[in-house]
Order: sequence, then structure tokens, then C-alpha cells
Amino acid sequence: MKSLSVFIKDLGAVFKNPKMRISMFAILFIPVLYSGLFLKAFWDPYGKMNELPVAVVNEDKGADYEGSKLSAGSDLVAELKKTDGFKWNFVSREAAEAGLADNTYYMAIIVPEDFSAKATTLLDADPQPAKIIYEPNEGYNFLAGQIGGTAVKDIKTKVSAKITEAYTESVFDKITEISSGLGEAGDGASKIADGATKLDDGALKLKDNLLVLTEGTGKLLDGVAPLTQGVTDLNTGAAALEAGSSTLAGGLQQLSAAHKQLQDGVTQSASGSKQLNAGLQKTAAGAASLKDGTQSAVDGTAKLQAGTKSVVDGSAKLEAGLTSSAEGSAKLEAGLTASKEGSAKAAAGAKAVADGLQALAKSNPQLAASPDVQKLLAASTAVATGTAQLDQSQEQLLAGATALHSGQEQLVQGANQLHTGSEQLDAGVTQLHDGAKQLNAGSAQLLEGQQQLAAGAGTLAAGGAKLSAGMQQFGAKLDEAAAGGAKLADGGKALEAGTAKLLSGAGQLGSGLSSVADGSKKLSDGAGQLKDGLDELKAGSGELASKLGDAATQTNSVNKSDALVSMFAQPVQIEEVKVSKVPNYGTGFAPYFLSLGLFVGALICTIVIPMRESEVIGASRFNRFMSRTLTFSMMSLLQALLAILIVLYGLGLEVQSVGLFYAFSFITSLAFMWMIQAIVTWLDQPGRFVVILILIFQLTTSAGTFPLELIPNWMKIFNPLLPMTYSVKGFKAVISTGDFSSMWNDAGLLAAYGIVFLALTFTYFMTRDRGNEAVLKSEQVLTV
Repeated sequence: MKSLSVFIKDLGAVFKNPKMRISMFAILFIPVLYSGLFLKAFWDPYGKMNELPVAVVNEDKGADYEGSKLSAGSDLVAELKKTDGFKWNFVSREAAEAGLADNTYYMAIIVPEDFSAKATTLLDADPQPAKIIYEPNEGYNFLAGQIGGTAVKDIKTKVSAKITEAYTESVFDKITEISSGLGEAGDGASKIADGATKLDDGALKLKDNLLVLTEGTGKLLDGVAPLTQGVTDLNTGAAALEAGSSTLAGGLQQLSAAHKQLQDGVTQSASGSKQLNAGLQKTAAGAASLKDGTQSAVDGTAKLQAGTKSVVDGSAKLEAGLTSSAEGSAKLEAGLTASKEGSAKAAAGAKAVADGLQALAKSNPQLAASPDVQKLLAASTAVATGTAQLDQSQEQLLAGATALHSGQEQLVQGANQLHTGSEQLDAGVTQLHDGAKQLNAGSAQLLEGQQQLAAGAGTLAAGGAKLSAGMQQFGAKLDEAAAGGAKLADGGKALEAGTAKLLSGAGQLGSGLSSVADGSKKLSDGAGQLKDGLDELKAGSGELASKLGDAATQTNSVNKSDALVSMFAQPVQIEEVKVSKVPNYGTGFAPYFLSLGLFVGALICTIVIPMRESEVIGASRFNRFMSRTLTFSMMSLLQALLAILIVLYGLGLEVQSVGLFYAFSFITSLAFMWMIQAIVTWLDQPGRFVVILILIFQLTTSAGTFPLELIPNWMKIFNPLLPMTYSVKGFKAVISTGDFSSMWNDAGLLAAYGIVFLALTFTYFMTRDRGNEAVLKSEQVLTV
């Protein structure tokens, strides 16, 4: 109870002193100044981007592409007019340069006159990338230039998509041409199938006629045998012609009968030769139709091969361009990562310098009153603010570069798949063209063979006619021989010589007819093989026509539409699903600035309020400990309460639980206060310097702004050792994530910090001799 009375008397002494009242009242608003003003400044900076003036210059003259007008520059301007990202000013080149010179514009975006012309060179041998000139006025405001750079990259992505749509429409037009070529090839294959059918019919007739020829030749051979026998008898009887004229008359009758049989066989042979010649003429006509059909197929596949070659070349160039773009985005991402690390270090250093100068000024009122010091304080605060904004912009730039690189890689994968498919299509069309050429060559050879066969059949028919005429003449001679039988005896010797020659001719006739029989048999077998081959040709050409028709149908089914072209140009869209959504920058930075404000407020309290002495003369050590502790705790709770009221009801900060937010803020403020009270009580002025060092380490290692993984490895050691790490985590849980179990864990660790340091303060008051503290009486001067 006595301890409470000492606290009340000390508090009353403070309120009796006007300077102390003003100082303590001002100290209560230190956390509000840090958390409230900083959060208000950074609450939603991107919400006012439409007030940032930017010059846009369109010098593009347009270009012709695939028979249509491409105006990429005008399309870009139309797209910008629909958006409110910046305060767009569409001016001339001279006006833009003048505006940059007099700081009217923060940046300028210039579309060159050859922008559309270069955009159409993708399929050329030497493609030229279209360029957008970006001129930031970095000397006027560096951060505005960095933000504008991100916007220009977004504009580049949109323009690239529009250009890709134009190329996509061209590719689909080529596919339509391929479909037409496949249809023509299918028609040619159908003609081949029709010609093969006719040729197959002709081959069947040829085979039938050759069978008739073979049969007639067999009969002719049968007729030659009696002739040979008769001639032999004639030759034998010629020697006894004079003695056996009656025998001669009988031989002549047998010879006449054999002559009739031979003449019938020759007549049948001539008729078969005529039929053979007619069948071969039809076969030759079918072979000519086949050759014309295969030539049509060769021409169709040549057109198809040219079309697929264009698709392969286009997909290869598209793949190369996208690969180069992906490499550039990767380099951009790496550069932004390095720049972001540098800006984080610069922001932390500038903040530390500003805080140190403010602490120094408050610890020395005379120094703080100096105008030069005031200017130095204002400059350090401005530098700290600027570097913090730079650090935030760098983080956004890095996130955008990462998303750009990911999208470029997916585009490269899509281009690889397109190129591979087009190469496979080109290889298939090449094989089809080679097959058609081979088929055409085979049909030409077939036509040539059929023509030769037809010529041979004509010769055979002519020989048959001559043979028939000879047989008639031979019959006439036999008649003359029968009529002149009486004279035969007188010419017996001459007849003997003639019959010998006749016997030799009959042998030759039998040998020739045997050769004709063998040839006709082989010809019949060849005609059967020809029919089998033509059956296969008919089936294959029919299948070829069917497959080409299917290919034409499938390619014709690719219907070009705006939605399809847009999907081809931008096949990937990003759907953002936020976990523990943070509505604005102020909400995201609230855990960091609240922790900073409460820590700095506790530090300032130790400058104004006496650390060890009491206004009550003779107060015991324990009473002095209680009085000092209650005073600092009361100031801590009041500071936290004011900060809570400002951020909740002044700035409109939304939290997961208002009650837990109050509780965690009070625990954090008390932990910071008791920690700083113990250090300054033990070390006095050097203790405040130690607290500032601890603050600097906490600002860089607490992960309040950048993730812990992005700071140097040697700094990560301090993260779990310092209390602001847990205050930042706990505030994030109670404000954004709603992970209250994690919040209570962090609150417990902060409470442990506070209790440990409160015990150290208690140890100081209970162990230090009052005689050794006489030199510290000067602290009471602050309360006079």
C-alpha cells in the first residue's frame, strides 16, 4: 500500500510541473505519430495513380499485313484511353519533350513511326522487333519512373497479344489453304481409284481372251499332227507313185481332210488374235487414265507440301522469338532482384539514421534548437520516407517481372509444341508426295508395257491373217493335186522332192505352234498377276481418297473465330486467389509500424521520466521500483490505447478481432517498455544507445517489410532473439490471417521478454546501494 502511495506522490509531482506535463502528454503521441502518420501516408498510394501526368506520343504510320491494314500504334492509343492507370496526355513529340523538360510530365511513352511495320516482320528472314520508347523523368521523381516502367511492361504485353492475334489469323488462313489442297488431292485419288477399276476390268477381259487363245493354239497343234503324218505318208508313197496311184488318191483325201482341220484352227487363231488385240487396246486406255490420275495426285501433294513448309517456317520463327523474349524476362527478373535487395538495405539505413538523429535531438534540447540540426532532421526523415517508397516499388517490380518470366516460359512451351506438330505434318505430307510420285512413275511404266503388249497383239493378229490366207492357197493347191492325180505318176520324182520339203515345213509349223502355245500360256499367267496387282491398286487408291477426304474434313473443321484467335494469342490467364487478403498497403504495413511506434514511444519515455529516483524522500528500494514500474507501465498502456484508437477508428484499419487486437497491443507495449526500462535503468545514457542498436537490428531482421529469406544470412541469426519479431507476427495474425493460436504464442513470448527484463529492473533496485546512487540525484532536475 505504501508503494502505491509513493507512486501517487511521484505522479502528483509530475503533474505539478508544467514542463513535465507537456513532455509526458507529447510522449503519449509518439506511437501515434509513427504508426498513424506513416500508415496514413502509405495507406493506398496506387489508388491515386490516375492523377500522375504521363505523355503519350503516337508516330506510327501503320503497315499492310496479309492484305489487311495493321495499325498497332492507334490500337495502343485506343486501349490506353479505355484505362485510367495514369493521367494520359496524348500529345506531339515536341510537346512531350517540353513537358519532360519543365517537369509537367513524369514520363513519356513514344510509339515510333515504324512500329506496325516492324511488327509485320516476324516471318521475314531478318525479323525486326517493334519498339516502344519509354522516357522516365527520373531526375524529377525516380519512383514515378519505376512505377511507369511496370506499366509500360503491361502495355507491351497487351500490344504483343494484339500482334500475335494478327499472326494467328494468318496461320489459320494457311490451314484453310491446306484443307483446300487436301480436298484436291482427295479428288485426284478418287480419279486414280476409278481408273484402277477400269483397268481391272480390262485385265479381266485380257485374261479371258488369252485363255481362248491358248485353247485355239492347242487345237491348232492337234490339227498339225495329222498334217505331219500325211506329209510323211506322201513322202513314203511318192517312191511308189507309179505302182500305187490308188494309194496316192487315198493319201490325197486324207490330206484334204487334214487341211480342213488345219484351216479351221488357223481361222480360230486369227479370231482369238483380234479379240486379244481389242482387249489390250482397252487395257492401254485404262493405263493412260491411271497415269493422268496419279499425275493429279502428285500436283495436289506438291501444293500441300508447300503449304506445310510455310507453317513449319512460321512456327520455327515464332519459337525463336518467344525463346529470346523469355531469356530477356529472366535477365530482367534477376536485375530487379538485385535492385530490390539494395533498396531494402538503403531504406533500413536511412530509417536508422533518421531515428538516431531524432533521439539525439530529443536527448539534447540545445542541439535540437539549432536550425541546422532541424534541417538535418527534416532531410533525414525525407530520405527515410523516399527509400521506403523505393523499396516498396522495387518489390512490386520484382513480382511483375516474375509473373512476366513465367508467362514467357509458357508461351515458349506452346511455340515448341506448335513447331513440333507442324514438322510432323510437313514430314507426313512429304511422304504422301513421294508416294504419289512413285505411283505416277509406276502407272507410266504400266502404260508403256500395255502399249507394247497391244503392239505385239496387233502383230500377232496380222500374222494370223497371213497364215489363214496361206492355208487357203494351200487348199487350192491340194485341189489341183487331186485333179491332176493322173499326172502324179509322171511327176513322181518331182513329188517326192516336194513332199520332202513339205515335211520339213510341217515340222517347222509344229514347232512354231508349240512356241505360240507356250507364249499364250505365259501371257495368260501374266494377265492373272496383272489383275491381282490392279485389285491392290484399286483398294489402295480408294483408301488414299478416303484418307485425304478425312484430312480435308478435319482441317476444314478448324473454324477461325475471334475467341479462338484470342485464345491462341493468350492461351494462359492468371487467376489470383488471395490467402488472408490484405486490402491495401496501410493494412500490410500496420504490424511493422505499430511495433516501431510502440518501441520508440517506450524509448522516449525514458528520456523524460526519471529512471531510478522518487520524489518521496526516504522511499525504500521496493517502493521506488514499484513507483517507476507503475509510471512506465501507465505511460505504455496510454500510448498503446491512443495508437489503437487512431488506427482503428481514425484510419479505419480492419482487424480479425477487436478485443484481441487491444489485448495484444497492450502486451506488446508493456513488453517493450519493461525491456527498455531495464536496459536504461542499469546502463543509463549508454543504455539508450544500446536500445537504439537493438531497434536498428529489429528493423532489419523482424521481417516486417521484406520476407526473412531476403535478408543476409548473418542477420537471420538475430530474428528469433529480438522481441519485435514476435510483435510483428502477432499483429499480422490478429489483423490479417486470423491465426489466433499463433498470436497467443507470440503474446506469450513477448510476456516472457517483459517479465525477464522486469525482474532485471527489480534486481537493480534491490541490490544497488543507495549511497552509490547519490550521483544520480541530478535526474530530479527534470522534475523541478
